[in-house]
Amino acid sequence: MLHPVVERAGAGELPVWAEASESRRAHMARVATLLGSWAEALGLPAEERARWRALGCLHDALRNADPDALRQRVPPTFASLPGPLLHGPAAAERLRIDGVEDGAFMRAVAYHTVGHADLDRLGRALYAADFLDPGRDLLNDWRANLRTRMPGDFDEVVREILGARIVYLIEQTSTLRAETASFWNALVAEA
Repeated sequence: MLHPVVERAGAGELPVWAEASESRRAHMARVATLLGSWAEALGLPAEERARWRALGCLHDALRNADPDALRQRVPPTFASLPGPLLHGPAAAERLRIDGVEDGAFMRAVAYHTVGHADLDRLGRALYAADFLDPGRDLLNDWRANLRTRMPGDFDEVVREILGARIVYLIEQTSTLRAETASFWNALVAEA
């Protein structure tokens, strides 16, 4: 049985505490649609398809909140994250306060921007769908190709996305988070 907040999100309804602009809400709806279509293609039961759509709807629920305010709301393990990465852990914490106890769901929300070795298929699907949002205007042909390969070539597409993101971070001389490196190592070990 889905928690009522998750059930409502599966139908496209955000919680009252959400802080997301109209363009962000449109992104979340597109991600929810992608996840829902993949869940259907995988033959998942109706409740699980709703859970996948809910994840797309909730992952950026606090994306437009003030990062300084979010820093005060996240568990200490996330407090050192850069401001743009706080919305996932903050949304997961808010869902926990609401009574959501679905660990895999919460982990997916918390780590959707950086990845994590403990992400299950649902969390990995969100990681991919967030990147493959058809509304994003970047590397359109490549992203379209990756979308057409989902969910049939699921593991390879997730590895390709993560690899490209790591290369981008390296090219920008950006810090590679430990969670991202462990996510990569987990995917490679499974291949």
